[in-house]
Amino acid sequence: MNRFVLVVTLVVASTLSAQEPVTPARPDTAEAERLRAQIEERFSQRVQEELKLTPDQATKLRASQEKFGTQRRTLMRQQMERRRALEDQMQPGVAANGDSVKRLMDANQTARAQMLKIEQDEDREMGTYLTPVQRARYQQMRERLMGRVMEMRAQRRGAGGGRMGPGMGQGGRRPGAAGARPRRPRGRGI
Repeated sequence: MNRFVLVVTLVVASTLSAQEPVTPARPDTAEAERLRAQIEERFSQRVQEELKLTPDQATKLRASQEKFGTQRRTLMRQQMERRRALEDQMQPGVAANGDSVKRLMDANQTARAQMLKIEQDEDREMGTYLTPVQRARYQQMRERLMGRVMEMRAQRRGAGGGRMGPGMGQGGRRPGAAGARPRRPRGRGI
């Protein structure tokens, strides 16, 4: 039951935090931040219990999670903005600006390399205070949690195919989001 609550909370928070950038005054931003903090706290408690972390290890792990999580979220927001800009460029029936598309594609490639570097740096840092077994177990726990989140997102979308980001509808926009254009069905033709 406790796992279910954690996963549901994570799905809700990640969906809220993946929304379009909003001003800090908007209540959904505050709610997303609150949910994210709650999820991180529960996950940290679970990790501390299952890995039998010392208080020093737990403190260092929380610092690493905060540092690298912030970097990861910033990069993910930027990637989402680029995907939206690329989607805008690639509208059916509208000529795309080749230079703009190339810059967006190059930036996406660079961002993938940056994400990999963040993962490597985080793993390297955790290796200074966790044993190899603790580190491997932590990564398993995190991968399992993220897998469940992705599974629940797919169920929420009705297991529809296509390239959609977290909480996104067709074309990478949240259904009903301000500025989201209705999408024309993309038929295969006869």
